[in-house]
Amino acid sequence: MNVELFNPLRWNKKILLGLLGLVLVIWFLFVDVYSLKTRWDLGQQKKELIQKTEELKSESETLEQDIQKLENNPDLIEKIAREEYGMKKPGEKVYKIKKEE
Repeated sequence: MNVELFNPLRWNKKILLGLLGLVLVIWFLFVDVYSLKTRWDLGQQKKELIQKTEELKSESETLEQDIQKLENNPDLIEKIAREEYGMKKPGEKVYKIKKEE
């Protein structure tokens, strides 16, 4: 029989390498699972931010259109000032009518 086959140092090296390999595999699994969860969370956050960006772009375009309307139509400015802010011209009387419920 071969004496090296039963050498305890050789078995200890194999066990040590096996344990080291097992520890590395377990470590990679935990790190990878954490990494996957982090990636998932970041992906969800990215989707939310993209959606919010699209909403804000749409709102910005609407506001730009409103600005253009107001710049080109002084009567619209006067209408908004009267209806929304209760403004009046000097010497003008304003009567407010309350609606009955």
